[in-house]
Parts: sequence; structure tokens; C-alpha cells
Amino acid sequence: MDLSTLSIAQLRDLQQQIPGELKRRESKEKTVVLNEARAFAKARGFTLEELMGKAAATVSKVRVKYRHPQNAELEWTGRGRKPKWVEAWLANGGSLDSLLV
Repeated sequence: MDLSTLSIAQLRDLQQQIPGELKRRESKEKTVVLNEARAFAKARGFTLEELMGKAAATVSKVRVKYRHPQNAELEWTGRGRKPKWVEAWLANGGSLDSLLV
């Protein structure tokens, strides 16, 4: 594709389309590769999960440790950087202990 022949508007439109297309194709390709890997393992008498270990077979979700008292949708596991709503709560004199689940 010769990009030099496209107008600025066409280039911007293309730029908008690329992230979604990349995400779609990566997802599709991952599924294909995962199925190929499972078939490869199965042909040799194993499951992919046996070869990769239990950690690869199950992805555990980290339990919520903090929740906003007025808005239950605002949750935080306590890992990583504090969310803005936690920072605001603390800045307004609230304590982290009062948010514990």
C-alpha cells in the first residue's frame, strides 16, 4: 500500500481503524495458535495445561480488598497504584481502613 497517495483525511481514517483491526486480528491469531498448541500436545498424549502447569490452566482473580461505601462499583484490590477515588477519599480525611471489605 502506497501511503503517499492518500489524503490526510484518508490517513486519519486509516489511523482510526488500525487499533481495532489489530486487536481483532491478534485475538483471532491467539485462538489459532492456542488451538494448534493444544492439538500438538494432544497428539503426544498430553494436555496443554499439563505441560504448562496449573498456573497456566487457571487464572485466579485477585480478591477485592477495598470498596467505596457509597458506590459499590468502585473497587480496589490494594495492589498497584491507588485509584483516584481512593486518593480523593484519603484527601478528604477518610481512612483506608474504612474502605475495607
